[in-house]
Amino acid sequence: MKLDEVVPWGRTLEEYKLMFSLSENDLNTKILGCGDGPASFNAEMTALNQSVVSIDPIYQFSAEQIEQRVRATYDLVISQVKQNSENYIWKNFQDAEELGKARLQAMEKFLLDYELGKVAGRYLPESLPSLEFLNNHFDLCVCSHLLFLYSDQLSLDFHIASIHELVRIAPEIRIFPLLKLDGKLSPYLEPVMEELSSKGYNVQVQSVTYEFQRGGNQMLRIRR
Repeated sequence: MKLDEVVPWGRTLEEYKLMFSLSENDLNTKILGCGDGPASFNAEMTALNQSVVSIDPIYQFSAEQIEQRVRATYDLVISQVKQNSENYIWKNFQDAEELGKARLQAMEKFLLDYELGKVAGRYLPESLPSLEFLNNHFDLCVCSHLLFLYSDQLSLDFHIASIHELVRIAPEIRIFPLLKLDGKLSPYLEPVMEELSSKGYNVQVQSVTYEFQRGGNQMLRIRR
């Protein structure tokens, strides 16, 4: 898949659980969702009385504008998935149409919660690598489909600065996936791990039960 910029593409609470190996204890902590976009993760967690704050620069826009943006990029993303269908594992989704339907359903759940969530401070238009949170403001940060995935668009320096910022505000960070859009392992993974290890952080690549990109069943777990 080839995309020139980060596109808003929503995922569900169940997908977050699988992507990040989230236990019941994890779900009961104060979580930051980084780059959540139009995911239904926050809405679903809030309905369960759990604590999630989502950050994404798209939250500067209205619900209508976000929906327009998702629908504007929908055909491009789905057509590229179809063209490269052999690069995906069709276990959770039967085909590209079912994938697209699931993404739009996640977005619709998000949109129903969005305005209320903005007022409650659960959707904030923050942008890496500089965030307006105090040290240790969260217990856990999960970063879905941003870092590493967009290695061709975001520099190594951006990755390192962003992860240092996330580690500042949460003692544990989980990043998924570790592959780029083209399905190849990000060339930034090794230098990022070396940089973080040199600072004394516990850095591990861990397998997860979620796999849509072929071979994309690992997350990076960082603890300080």
